[in-house]
Amino acid sequence: MSFIDEITNVNSLIVGASQGIGLGFVKKLLIDDRIAKIYATYRQKNTAEELLSLVNKYSDKLICLAMDISDESQIVEAVQQIQTEVNKLHLAINCVGLLHEGNLQPEKSLRQLNSENLLRYFQINSIGAVLLAKHLLPLFRHGERSVFATISAKLGSIGDNQLGGWYGYRASKAALNMFMRTAAIEYGRSCPKTLVVTLHPGTTDTQLSRPFQRNVPAEKLFSVERTVTQLLNVIEQLQEGDSGQFFSWDGNRLPW
Repeated sequence: MSFIDEITNVNSLIVGASQGIGLGFVKKLLIDDRIAKIYATYRQKNTAEELLSLVNKYSDKLICLAMDISDESQIVEAVQQIQTEVNKLHLAINCVGLLHEGNLQPEKSLRQLNSENLLRYFQINSIGAVLLAKHLLPLFRHGERSVFATISAKLGSIGDNQLGGWYGYRASKAALNMFMRTAAIEYGRSCPKTLVVTLHPGTTDTQLSRPFQRNVPAEKLFSVERTVTQLLNVIEQLQEGDSGQFFSWDGNRLPW
């Protein structure tokens, strides 16, 4: 039995919901009768038009919040807004991730490294996530089963790294995995009913992966809808003892 089925009114939070996988989660949860509230964060209004348009149809269920995960004060403000309405969360999924933007592109060799780009990768992919864990903890301090999931990447697996390259992305996702593994241990003491996991979504047809899809076989390039369905299946099948683990979209554990 899924933890969602155990709770009559599930309060959820999707961080990074303006597009891609995050928006896909919002759309899927909006039509799920078990979900009472969806708090959805976006960074900029001009890239969140589709998300914001959903509020008109689902105003009783969907609450959109402006939040940049790289600014801790904005995380604090968003969490305070949630706390004015509810005193607990049952499901939080952090979908924020950075692979490329403008002049920042995955590095193919050491000569392409620069500290500014590396810091940007860590700020978005690693530090933002653990600050989220810091400020969401009070909302998970309750007696009902809950899940706090963060989208990671198989490229962040040190054990699986056979090809090299993509230094900043790989290292920031490896750091994310360590941050969330460590947070899982603290959550286990503070809110033992909450499972903290990292998830590899597979290669999904989003803006993040679009420049790098050329060599991906068609059967390994997932639609957003398929990725969301697969990841929700993994989340719903989590068991006690799974907290702090790193799961692939098919439910298999990935090596650190």
